[in-house]
Amino acid sequence: MTSADFLIKQLKKAVFLPYAKLRATLGGEGTGFSRSSYGVLMKTNWRDRTFIYCRFAVYGHGLSDYLKGLSQPFVFLDIGANQGLYSLIAGQNPHCTRAIALEPVPDTFDRLSQNIKANKLQDKVQAVQAALSNQAGTAKIVFDAAHSGLASLRNDGADGLDISTINMAAFDDLLDDPEMLVIKVDVEGHEAAVMAELVKSRFLSRIQSVFYEVDTKWSDAESLRAILESGGLTHFETVGRGKHYDVLATRAPQAAA
Repeated sequence: MTSADFLIKQLKKAVFLPYAKLRATLGGEGTGFSRSSYGVLMKTNWRDRTFIYCRFAVYGHGLSDYLKGLSQPFVFLDIGANQGLYSLIAGQNPHCTRAIALEPVPDTFDRLSQNIKANKLQDKVQAVQAALSNQAGTAKIVFDAAHSGLASLRNDGADGLDISTINMAAFDDLLDDPEMLVIKVDVEGHEAAVMAELVKSRFLSRIQSVFYEVDTKWSDAESLRAILESGGLTHFETVGRGKHYDVLATRAPQAAA
């Protein structure tokens, strides 16, 4: 992210957050669907900052452009899908054979399901109401309806919503496809557990790229990189700057299965 990109992001927040607050006072969650600046339809909810960021492309275009630009068959695994922005973007790419979107929070999962249907991607995008973790069963997730993207398992045991969790042993059965795997991980502090599960997958050699978030308040960037390197990913590109940024980790093309 260049200085210009960072400035644009801050300007969008300064303009669109007050606009959304006004819309919320007039229409609450809103009705129907809005077309995001990323080109997909999303259930309108002016009370949710995550929707607002999706609606006005505040997240930037690092991952969206990457997904749109893939030109060989791939399966997209969206871990922490929220309302499904990136699963929908991947699903619109004709080279995407399937997308699997994991979202454990019931209300957010309902919006994810509605968005898949609104974009007519039911045959390509599969929604799974669960979180990927190191144990299968249940856990508590801390959730903020005003910013659904901040839902987190990192404080498991604190007051929160009960959600279902699955580990990689259970999830491997969903990945029985020949295409390369492209993965997004956005789990607000639970990244290490998720990545440790990913490198256990019997489809590890098919993982071509992992796009993940780093926040220095709860993430150890070097530890996350070491886990992915142990799985054979060798190239790491930082997208963004400061204490909160994204990383695109990729496997050398010739090593992909």
